[in-house]
Amino acid sequence: MRPRDTRRRLQGVVREIIRTGEKKVDEEGNEWERCIFVVELTGFSKRTPNEVLPEELRGAKVRVVRWCCFDWHYRTGVRATLTPEETERVLSGELDLSGNQRAAS
Repeated sequence: MRPRDTRRRLQGVVREIIRTGEKKVDEEGNEWERCIFVVELTGFSKRTPNEVLPEELRGAKVRVVRWCCFDWHYRTGVRATLTPEETERVLSGELDLSGNQRAAS
């Protein structure tokens, strides 16, 4: 049994999905498209119950890159969890993790 990863992760709600048009095909023939998800932060995941989201980040919109293939990957209004690395970047003040220089709105 693998030990549980308890690094902190931010969560939010997907408000917008921006399709970039960049595509790649995997070894099974599935076509994946690079998308930028605009995630409105709501708090930390349940795995870190003692963490409190700084007030200035509550409701902030963060841009993250996700690769989408199937129709359920493109849903808005659903919960999204940031990786521990993305979480640390957001907590240090970076809101656009998409590789673009434009600030998240």
